[in-house]
Amino acid sequence: MVTAAQPLVYPLSLRHLGPNWYATVMGTAVVATAGAALAPHVPGLRGVLTVMWALSLVLLLALLTGRAVHWARHRDQARAHLLDPATAPFYGCLAMALLAVGGGALTVGRDWIGLRAALTLDAVLFTAGTLIGLAAAVAVPYLMAVRHRVEPGQATPVWLLPVVAPMVSAAVGPQLVPHLPPGQARETLLLVCFALFGLSLVATLVMLPLVFARTLTGGPLPLALTPALFLVLGPLGQSTTAVGAFADVAPGVVPVPYSEAFGVLAVLYGVPVMGFALLWACLAAAHVLRARRHGMRFSMTWWSFTFPVGTCVTGTEALGRHTGLVVYTGPAVLLYAVLVAAWGTAAVGTVRGLLRGELLAAPAPVPAAPRPVTVRTTSGAVR
Repeated sequence: MVTAAQPLVYPLSLRHLGPNWYATVMGTAVVATAGAALAPHVPGLRGVLTVMWALSLVLLLALLTGRAVHWARHRDQARAHLLDPATAPFYGCLAMALLAVGGGALTVGRDWIGLRAALTLDAVLFTAGTLIGLAAAVAVPYLMAVRHRVEPGQATPVWLLPVVAPMVSAAVGPQLVPHLPPGQARETLLLVCFALFGLSLVATLVMLPLVFARTLTGGPLPLALTPALFLVLGPLGQSTTAVGAFADVAPGVVPVPYSEAFGVLAVLYGVPVMGFALLWACLAAAHVLRARRHGMRFSMTWWSFTFPVGTCVTGTEALGRHTGLVVYTGPAVLLYAVLVAAWGTAAVGTVRGLLRGELLAAPAPVPAAPRPVTVRTTSGAVR
């Protein structure tokens, strides 16, 4: 029997659809792009990667539609997300989702839709993702300064999301360079990507000490937020991927001294940065294991195990290409296996949470705490 209240189920279910849901697109797309370099060595993998990319495209279209409905019907909630210091940084995920799907179109999606369509889709999504990423990199820190009123003790790895988005542009943009006319067009795009790399790198270097200090001095993060520690791997792996991509396309695009310098940068930058990524991965894993022992349950933050790990796969693959060392190509395969397992776990948890109606439900109300009682002694001291 249909009741009058039933037609309201769909819009109500979208009221709490936040920008953090774009992490599902990022995590799915990176499974395809990270595995692309491994495909020649694993029979049948290329076809699976194409399916994963197609799934990421479907997820992106569904979420873009859902978020449009969210802004149209629940504008108050959408504004509340933007003014919430815990949610606003996730607007960087929109840019990264567009960029991840666009990059995947030219990497593996071309097998399904053809080169011309893949190139057009990549160019459109790269342009839109880069512009949105730059807007988020400016707007979110501005809101944090003038509206959110955050304190150093509140720092979490989520703060990195808006400033990492331009680094994703820097990493996926170079694959468009060979498809531009030779000369100024190619060199301009390469140097624009290099500028985006610098923008994001410096912003990350400013933000990362706050996150590291909070981890060391503020105690463990709340259980549900603990997986977000893996977000730190994102700028590390993505920046290593970016410098590797610069070195791949620089010959013939920029003059010889600079093209050779890009090749040097790919190694001299990538090796120490991926070394720190290994340190952080071990630290984050230890925190996650502790949180699991203390009862951490599935939440959308578990998608933090996917895209950041995927960037480490592509970063390690880039180092393997430019050094020729098996010490990098071997771990890339192992990291990819971790990525696939993380994606499977997050996907199953998300589907289960949606079917149970938990993930899009309104946050549980916080019980009112009793007012503190102060007792004044005869000496005048308060305790």
